[in-house]
Amino acid sequence: MDRRKEPRLKVEFPVRIWGIDRMARPFAEVVRVINVSLSGALLLGVRAKISAGGLLDVQHGKQKAQFRIAWASSGEVGIEALPAQPCIWEVALGKTLDMVGAG
Repeated sequence: MDRRKEPRLKVEFPVRIWGIDRMARPFAEVVRVINVSLSGALLLGVRAKISAGGLLDVQHGKQKAQFRIAWASSGEVGIEALPAQPCIWEVALGKTLDMVGAG
């Protein structure tokens, strides 16, 4: 049973992420988002060794926001938007919803 508060939409696009890894070293990478919701996303291809509870900065196009790392495992990372942070997925969500509505 899915316990999510809101639906996630399957999309795929690159984002830039940066933060501090488990060894307290800064990192920056380009990874892929494979699904999004208004309050979070699933990242794929993360090479940095990061831990749940940490913070991650994410840039999609010109939009930037900070997220909390909900979980991390084998290159996949679930992130949750922090309060008062902008929704940086709006363009992707809008395009996806337009395509769904046109079907």
